[in-house]
Amino acid sequence: MLRGRTVLLLLVLWAYLCSHGDGLRALRRTTGGRRGGTGVGLTLTGQDANGVPLRRSKRGWMWNQFFLLEEYTGLDNQYVGKLHSDGDRGDGSIRYVLTGDGAGSLFIIDENSGDIHATKRLDREEKAYYTLRAKAVNRITNTSLEGESEFIIKIHDINDNEPKFTKDPYFTEVPEMSPLGTVVMQVTAADADDPTYGNSARVVYSILQGQPYFSVEPNTGVIKTALPNMDRETKENYVVVIQAKDMAGQMGGLSGTTTVSITLSDVNDNPPRFPKSLYEFKAPESTEPGSTVAVLRATDADIGRNAEMNYRITSSDGPAMFDISTNRSTQDGVITLRKSLDFERKRSYTLRIQVENSNPDPRFLRYAATTDGATVKLIVEDVDEPPVFDRVGYVMEVKEDMAVGTIIGSVSATDPDSSRSPVRYSIDRRTDMDRVLNVHPGNGSVFILRTLDREDVAWHNISVIATEFNNPRLMSRVPVYVRVLDVNDNAPTFATYYETFVCENAKANQRIQTVSATDADEPIGGHRFFFSLAHEASVKANFTVRDNKDNTAGILTRRNSYSRLQRSTYLVPVVISDSDFPMQSSTNTLTVHVCTCDREGNMQLCNQEALVITAGLSTGALMAIIFCVLILLMIVVLFAALRRQQRKKEPLIISKEDVRDNVVSYNDEGGGEEDTQAFDIGTLRNPEATEESKQRRDIKPETLHPPVRRTVILPPPHRDNADVRNFINQRLQENDQDPTAPPYDSLATYAYEGSGSIAESLSSLGSMTTDGDQDYNYLSEWGPRFKKLADLYGGEDSDSCRDS
Repeated sequence: MLRGRTVLLLLVLWAYLCSHGDGLRALRRTTGGRRGGTGVGLTLTGQDANGVPLRRSKRGWMWNQFFLLEEYTGLDNQYVGKLHSDGDRGDGSIRYVLTGDGAGSLFIIDENSGDIHATKRLDREEKAYYTLRAKAVNRITNTSLEGESEFIIKIHDINDNEPKFTKDPYFTEVPEMSPLGTVVMQVTAADADDPTYGNSARVVYSILQGQPYFSVEPNTGVIKTALPNMDRETKENYVVVIQAKDMAGQMGGLSGTTTVSITLSDVNDNPPRFPKSLYEFKAPESTEPGSTVAVLRATDADIGRNAEMNYRITSSDGPAMFDISTNRSTQDGVITLRKSLDFERKRSYTLRIQVENSNPDPRFLRYAATTDGATVKLIVEDVDEPPVFDRVGYVMEVKEDMAVGTIIGSVSATDPDSSRSPVRYSIDRRTDMDRVLNVHPGNGSVFILRTLDREDVAWHNISVIATEFNNPRLMSRVPVYVRVLDVNDNAPTFATYYETFVCENAKANQRIQTVSATDADEPIGGHRFFFSLAHEASVKANFTVRDNKDNTAGILTRRNSYSRLQRSTYLVPVVISDSDFPMQSSTNTLTVHVCTCDREGNMQLCNQEALVITAGLSTGALMAIIFCVLILLMIVVLFAALRRQQRKKEPLIISKEDVRDNVVSYNDEGGGEEDTQAFDIGTLRNPEATEESKQRRDIKPETLHPPVRRTVILPPPHRDNADVRNFINQRLQENDQDPTAPPYDSLATYAYEGSGSIAESLSSLGSMTTDGDQDYNYLSEWGPRFKKLADLYGGEDSDSCRDS
């Protein structure tokens, strides 16, 4: 205990000496040595409490640590300590050398005396200690007198850093209605000072703002509720300020603060409530079922899921008249209509509505009622309604043979309003375009306007409109379905056209055809047809009719043979009658052709009509076939005509490679393909064939001043044109011997003028050096194509220009 106090007094004295001027620097001190290791020959000297210098030179003494306070504020360098060697006799032969952390920059040593000083303010939070090495060397030989020794300069901490919180601000939530002492959260502050030295880093927490709602534990920083059952609906947000102070909260300690934002989260501790106990709504009687007639809104102090509620109807004087549901986005109770309202029947309704939480919290059920109720009164408003039919639809039946004007049924509608306005009836003519039916405007009787025909239209679907006399804009309509009943007014006929043949060698009672019948009527018991031979044909009948009792009949031969030469065709009249009342009948004709057949009954020879019938083709089919053939012929003729016309319009040369039988005549050298009569190359080859009066087609003829042709003296022509003939024969032989030549006659065109031209060369390359012998005036007579040359060479001006 005494030793600790001594060390403390030495530290205080050392700090005091460091803070005073140069007058106290003569005092040498030590911060304490440590035993261990071997002696290094360096000693640390100081003074005792009486000022007597102390000196130790024992080799076994081991020093290895200096202490230095951080944040030194003096003007001079801070004194650290003194090094001294046993071999130092004070004659200046020894030099002290310091190396290691900060040597030469932070720490300097007097090489003569061994005094160590710190040159800068040191911060323990940046670096807590420095390791240095010292040795004594001979100043002349620079050899080490003793081994290098290592020591540490440790920075003593002072309270120069305030506590800092890890966050600022903090955000957290705690459920409302929480009990006392509920943990909200924990805050943490850190102090950069040395936690092992004193209380500089010992932090204590306290609350500066937020009482009396919250508290904080001093040592841990845990924030807790200080009041029970805090209500979010009363106050939702709290701001708490927490302070962290070092030095264990003592006077003079540094502090830091942070803000904690605490929000009370909602719990379902409030039931829904109706603002009123009685609600009154109105709805017109014309409201359609499914429509909304009332909207209720209950209030709940809670929010979110805790504010969801359900509505239900607990009682009503209109059973099954209304429904109620919850609008989940607004939490409103929506009352809808299930059945139609009728002002004349009931003018008001009373409902009892109950509302409750959808998600009740069992913890709070004992505090207050969880449901609430209200009364809703719905008043029905009178509306001028259209007439109402006593049925949603009518079905009427009428026989098709009823006379025009016959009443087939009636409709009835009344005004549901208390005024009981008279009703007027009419037919929507869009449903009866043919005006077959009509309705009496006063009593609603439906009667016939036109004759009915079941086979034409079996059902007539019309709409009858009822309007009020007092307000014609109010109307309603009802469908009326009129069924036309069948009466036996159509005679049966053959089902199709029948035509057959009989062999000349046919036997008696041989079946040659089976016929059937059809009838447009539809009797209730179905059709029953009877077949017989017409009375007028039964006297000398060649064929008989046998009724098969199944609505078919067989046509049989009555003779053993028939002669095609005597009679080739027979018309057999068949009478068909039905079994309904009144009975209807008709006479139908079967055509029978006589044909020559073999022993097996196969037809061999017959007239043209019989052949057609045998092949199964009727006259109409033959006409259709002939018509199609004519159309095809017309298409072929039209196609051929178009092809011929296209051939006339085809270009002379279809392809550059295909030149067979294509002759293109060019009558000049420079005119091109479009100018086919500008010049005649034959003139150059045979001057005697020149056409004197030939005019050009590409220029306007000069009728008033016809062109004057210049007489040109030509050399004697070669009448035989031997050079051209030789040229053609040579090309002909080449084509005959060419294996790649086409296998058909083709025309090969060669632009060969011959051995010479009467125009000779127009080039000036062969001209004489002087222009005196050249006469170019004839160029002006060659036409407009040589006008430019005539202007250049024909006039005197041109000559002068060329001379210049």
